[in-house]
Amino acid sequence: MKKYFSVGEAAKAVHTTSETLRHYDRIGLVKPSKKDEWTNYRYYTEQDIVRLNTVRALQLMDLPLQEIKKVLEYDDLEKIVDFLAQAEKKADEKITALQYSKSKIQLAKAGYERKLQKQQRFNNAFLKEYPERVILLSDTLEVPTLDNLWNYLGHFYDKVTPALKEQFDFEDLAGIYTENGITRLFAVCVRYGTIDGLKRLPKGKYLCANCTEEKREQMLRELIHIAQTKYGVEPTFTVQLIVVSGILQWNYQVQVYVDG
Repeated sequence: MKKYFSVGEAAKAVHTTSETLRHYDRIGLVKPSKKDEWTNYRYYTEQDIVRLNTVRALQLMDLPLQEIKKVLEYDDLEKIVDFLAQAEKKADEKITALQYSKSKIQLAKAGYERKLQKQQRFNNAFLKEYPERVILLSDTLEVPTLDNLWNYLGHFYDKVTPALKEQFDFEDLAGIYTENGITRLFAVCVRYGTIDGLKRLPKGKYLCANCTEEKREQMLRELIHIAQTKYGVEPTFTVQLIVVSGILQWNYQVQVYVDG
């Protein structure tokens, strides 16, 4: 038994509107296989749905409805097949062109997003979620200098005894950890064993802000104040990541834990 679809069901199947299908019927482009003589309701078969999908696809190729109608009314099936083959080739070309355009748009979007983030975040507080991080504190280094940043990780590898060296690996990242008024430079561990000086930074939300060396202390005070007044948190430690911005230049990302 042949299955029929109402105009609403057919429209949904081909992702268009019922009025569009009524228009196709009026111009003789796609007529429903069945029409109730009393209610004038239209009913479509699965073959009608195939034709409707073909029409919708050809429309996306910027072909006018009258041209589509003319082609689909050819008596010569070979001509229809040839026409659709050419349409398929054009569709492939259009897809390739759109993919190329999309890649360029994505590059441009990424560039503007970076500018926007830099504009929004520099000297402005924002929340960032971090996983648990394990850091190794320096025994002697308190602040970054040209000398200690030049071979930064070498200092921490030297801190590890030869027997433990294979257990340790560090991110290419520098930072300052402050707790109870004591400040030490640190390295972020990728792999680590048991050694004095390890500290776990808890996972969760950190209130962050980017700043220059000149504004670092001021920004740190501001973030602590925000943590106290807005989040009801009394920070027990602070983290300052060192962001190298050029040769002999660096800025900071100040971080205050607010999940606690």
